[in-house]
Amino acid sequence: MKRIVCDTNILVSGLLWKGAPRRILTGIEQGNLSLFTSRELLEELDRVLSYRRLATILEKGGVTRQAVLRWVVRHATIVMVKPLDHVVVTDDPSDDNILACAVSASADAIVSGDKHLLSLGKHAGIPIMKAAGFMEKNAG
Repeated sequence: MKRIVCDTNILVSGLLWKGAPRRILTGIEQGNLSLFTSRELLEELDRVLSYRRLATILEKGGVTRQAVLRWVVRHATIVMVKPLDHVVVTDDPSDDNILACAVSASADAIVSGDKHLLSLGKHAGIPIMKAAGFMEKNAG
């Protein structure tokens, strides 16, 4: 089973809309993929879900921020993250939280839509890919 770390944008997209991010979350729910996260990534998700635009979308869909967080906690393994030795994503150092989580989890892939992360291609041998690319490579 593939061990993955999903960026916040993938979790939000997958929970609120259809497409490759939703298929990844379905794979997690069905036990075909193992999701890993960290306290730092859960805090980021909580912060992002509080943004007015997303809060409005959640409200219209009858979904609470707490329900989204519960879904992630229920379906993910939360790892204690060992900080990176140095800043890797200089344009957005907070993205290093995703890299550190993936390394700490011995992840097989990082799934993200973030241009800073995607431009790296990989970190510590862990590929960083878009949701559609991940699904294409890991279908079946």
